[in-house]
Amino acid sequence: MTAVISESPYSEKIPQVGWWAGNARLVNLSGKLLGAHVAHAGLIVLWAGAMTLFELSRLQPDQALYGQGLILLPHLATLGFGVGDGGQIVDTYPYFVIGVLHLVSSTVLGAGGLYHALLGPDVLDDNRTFAGFFGYDWKDSEKMTTILGIHLILLGIGALLLVAKGMFWGGLFDPWAGSGGSVRVIAHPTLNPVRIFSYLVGAQGAEGLAAVDNLEDVLGGHIWVGFLCIAGGVWHIFTKPFDWAHRILIYSGEAYLSYSLGAIAYMGFLAAYFVSVNNTVYPEAFYGPLGSLETSTGLVSSRGWLASFHFVLGILFLCGHIWHAIRARGVAAGFDFNKGDIIRPMSNPQVGNLATPINSSDFSLQFLSNLPIYRRGLSPLSRGLEIGMAHGYFLIGPFVKLGPLRDTEVANLAGLVAASLLVIILTVCLSLYGSVTYKKELQTFPRPSFTATVPQVPESLQNVDAWSQFTGGFLVGGIGGAIFAYFLLNSLSVFASLSL
Repeated sequence: MTAVISESPYSEKIPQVGWWAGNARLVNLSGKLLGAHVAHAGLIVLWAGAMTLFELSRLQPDQALYGQGLILLPHLATLGFGVGDGGQIVDTYPYFVIGVLHLVSSTVLGAGGLYHALLGPDVLDDNRTFAGFFGYDWKDSEKMTTILGIHLILLGIGALLLVAKGMFWGGLFDPWAGSGGSVRVIAHPTLNPVRIFSYLVGAQGAEGLAAVDNLEDVLGGHIWVGFLCIAGGVWHIFTKPFDWAHRILIYSGEAYLSYSLGAIAYMGFLAAYFVSVNNTVYPEAFYGPLGSLETSTGLVSSRGWLASFHFVLGILFLCGHIWHAIRARGVAAGFDFNKGDIIRPMSNPQVGNLATPINSSDFSLQFLSNLPIYRRGLSPLSRGLEIGMAHGYFLIGPFVKLGPLRDTEVANLAGLVAASLLVIILTVCLSLYGSVTYKKELQTFPRPSFTATVPQVPESLQNVDAWSQFTGGFLVGGIGGAIFAYFLLNSLSVFASLSL
């Protein structure tokens, strides 16, 4: 494989990395990287099929699954294959069929992986042909979001397949049905969004998602997740990344690897927690006692193996995420990891970057652009009046409710006086700011510049005369807003009588 790559006409695109870097040498060879991914999928399916048959060869149907060192057969039993009342294994033929199907599938994937790795084109061109559909450029953000959309649709279909198994294809094992549990068809999954999404905020129990205790909610959640994933996939296929995504995210092969590793780490931790505390999706009949890693005889149960390994793998994937995220951002910033120095130093140390996904999102920018300080088409006086009225109206409240005269008959009047004085102080501060900022004779040095994360203040406001009008409008509007609030407070009894 290494020899084939070294003789590639794209050899200049192959990074100079060691064998331990794995597929890093294929990062710029989309055809070879596809072969590696297909071959990896074949290995995973091969392991699943071979391990299923291995566990089947060691299965003792008269004993509990969780005490036999099994990790795949408990999952298949939970799906309702070959299980009778009380979680008893009554038919092993479905396990044999599933294992063989995985082995056959692994040969097809393995052949595809070998073809793309050895015989297929090194680079898949991104064009309108069928093969070109699988071509890509790491920096092509539109293509990357399309690939993300396709993955989301496949995830959604996978979630709906579980729903179909529970509703139409034999049902699932319900540990709460009958005496000791049995397989049943879930005919009426929960579709109420309030019920389903309340798990996310702990409304159904402190365990969050793991608090689910019935299969109706389990399938209902998969229905919602399935359709949301499909809808999200369609959205990403037909839309372009927002501006904030271009500013915040890194578009490179290593960055995508770090994003994926972070998601897998999160799911590993969630799975470890879920299997530790939930006995509906992970029944005790197949996984062992709840909240314990061992059986009563001291053997590590299936629950113990799954919880431990998911947690350990979650840690490893999280470390990989951090490692590759640092490398991806370092390369994007101009750091050469081979030389260990900065190859693109900052040109101007006065230029700062205060952008975050919050203050740079399209929603935030649209909201800020409609504030009176940024809104287009307003005169300086109108801006001052609008801003002043809003401040004066709300400033009176804290003085009325928290001031030293709050329990007296003059509390509202004292609040009006205090709010008005504060507006005057703020007006003086605004005036001082304008006098030192917009007088040309004082602008000896240029002001530091920052990456724009908020709309720009209109130029019509950035001079001494305009700022003076803005300050005067703020004073009039602030005191006027406070007076308006004062009259409302004194008229509460009138409003109360009208409501009756």
